[in-house]
Amino acid sequence: MKGLCTVACGEVVTLNIRGGDLPNVGEEYYLEPAKSGSQEQNRLFHSLVLEFFKSGMHSYDVRSFEDLKNCIKKSLGVGFDSYVYVDVVFTDGGEYCENTYHHKMFDAKTLNDIPDKIKSDPYMKDMIRGKLKSWSKYSKKERTSTIDNLITEMIEAGVHSKKFEEILNGIGDK
Repeated sequence: MKGLCTVACGEVVTLNIRGGDLPNVGEEYYLEPAKSGSQEQNRLFHSLVLEFFKSGMHSYDVRSFEDLKNCIKKSLGVGFDSYVYVDVVFTDGGEYCENTYHHKMFDAKTLNDIPDKIKSDPYMKDMIRGKLKSWSKYSKKERTSTIDNLITEMIEAGVHSKKFEEILNGIGDK
């Protein structure tokens, strides 16, 4: 949401701003919901993932920035939002058709929602796929935790680029 800061004569405007300067009259500002993730967190996360990818210091078996981003969301972030799986379904053909078995795809919110017969079958468990939670759906708290985990992993992996140091210094300034 984009807004223009204006003050009319006699109007009282109350702003509760933590750790920042008051907005300047006549300048435009972007307003973001306080509970959802911010654009600043979005830029920070993507900058960190890109720097991690360019460094080659990660241990993930990936070929692209997108692959690394998904691996990080899976292992350091929230992970899967939901699942899909395939099961074998019996179809009663009725009086004129023969009975058949076919595969059908199902949705599941959690792993526990997937039948045990699917999870325990060595062939069928390969038919389970998680759907990663979109970064845009992460809460502010989830984004903060993921970014903290990513920074820790990058430091442990030995990332020491100039850009990484600039990013860390920029975070420290805030």
